[in-house]
Amino acid sequence: MKYDLEERTARFGESIINLCKQTPKTNITMPIIKQLIRSGTSIGANYMEANGASSKKDFKNKISICKKEAMETKYWLRMLSHAENKVKDKCREVWKETQELVLIFSKIVKSSK
Repeated sequence: MKYDLEERTARFGESIINLCKQTPKTNITMPIIKQLIRSGTSIGANYMEANGASSKKDFKNKISICKKEAMETKYWLRMLSHAENKVKDKCREVWKETQELVLIFSKIVKSSK
């Protein structure tokens, strides 16, 4: 079965939103949640843009942005996990998927040279 990366990145964004909904809102967690939602949901949006790219160079650039956003998301997941014990396990679970996306986008960037 071919895994649809558009669907996977959309589901990933939804998992980020669900995690943030479950997280208790405090002065510490709120800024982290905002950053996490921005970076985590932009991965799928940038992937959609990559699929509509006007050139190979544009495609590679958008995929590179996907990778950067995924790497940033890993950072914010780590910070949220540290800030709020109640979501530590869920953060770890989502972090693993984020790492897989980083590896996938890294491979796409390397193969589109």
